[in-house]
Amino acid sequence: MRDRRYSVHKRPGSGKMDSNQSFEDLLRETRTGRSSASGFRERSLKIHGLICAKCGREFTHKNRHLLTVHHKDGNHRNNPPDGSNWENLCVYCHDDEHSRGLLGDYLSDEK
Repeated sequence: MRDRRYSVHKRPGSGKMDSNQSFEDLLRETRTGRSSASGFRERSLKIHGLICAKCGREFTHKNRHLLTVHHKDGNHRNNPPDGSNWENLCVYCHDDEHSRGLLGDYLSDEK
């Protein structure tokens, strides 16, 4: 008798990503550091500067790794070239931004 707990289910089209890029292409980009995530991050830093949009903390090139890009609409694939869906947030403000919804959901369920 075959143990079905460990069977692999393949979804239709699982060999390709939604962006019409193969897994091998995505892996190659990740290894070489040319992923689109780093591209929009660099563009956002150039457009909006090295400053947190929430707390106003200024960053230098030494500590710019603490500055993250937040997608205002929550859609990480919405990356317009003008940067209108991005805001640069420090890691603390970015964590706060994403935890606010969780806290609100938690508090609303207590009633």
